[in-house]
Amino acid sequence: MLNQVQHDKKRVKYRKEGEKMQIILAKGAAIAIGGMVPALAIGLIGFKAMEAIGRNPESSGKILPAMLIGMALAEAIAIYALILAFTG
Repeated sequence: MLNQVQHDKKRVKYRKEGEKMQIILAKGAAIAIGGMVPALAIGLIGFKAMEAIGRNPESSGKILPAMLIGMALAEAIAIYALILAFTG
């Protein structure tokens, strides 16, 4: 009977460790995806804005503010992913 109790305690211990590992992996995935996708979006926004200004330099006054707002919104998604990973 004592052997069975010790075996059950080990099983509970390993289950808790497995759950901790799943949480750590999920947080890592949230940081990786939440940082990678906004970085690509920011790069694409900047690329297309510079391409548009290169084609029509007179429109830079209208393109740059829209570009900066778009980049800020994309960066906010990365910040939300970091908050989720560190507090969740």
